[in-house]
Amino acid sequence: MNRLNTAIRTGKGQHRLRRRCIRKGIRRFGFTLLELMLVVTLISIILTIAIPGFMSSRKYANEASAISSLRSISSVQNIYRIRFGTFGSMMDLTSSGFVDNAFADGERSGYAFSSSNLPSSYNWAISAQPINPGVTGDRWFYVDESGVIRSRDGAAATTTDSALQ
Repeated sequence: MNRLNTAIRTGKGQHRLRRRCIRKGIRRFGFTLLELMLVVTLISIILTIAIPGFMSSRKYANEASAISSLRSISSVQNIYRIRFGTFGSMMDLTSSGFVDNAFADGERSGYAFSSSNLPSSYNWAISAQPINPGVTGDRWFYVDESGVIRSRDGAAATTTDSALQ
């Protein structure tokens, strides 16, 4: 032991001392600054790649949900007309139980749904626009009594826009 203390004080035999510490199970715990910086860099690179993909997939999911909602509304409008003799507004469809209560405030899955005109016994129209364009969706949608859903990028869709396939 005395020889070991002398080696530590004088700096001689440090290699032998390190080998003895490892053999006896004595290890230093923790990470070096370089290791931590490497891990932080790798995590930031992975997040930089993953976050835009996640946001675009969420936007496409919102658009798909809006299309599905418009299809449901179109079907429900026909059922409502058969039952009551006229097409109904969103409030009529919600209060009579044909449409989910989530439509009561006109918003669902990042889209705002609104009637383009007052429904009558012959016609109706509903449009869906993203609440935050570019974030919750890129396309505007429109459906009327024909049941054809139309879309436009960046502006409100109308009867003259291309139909979805």
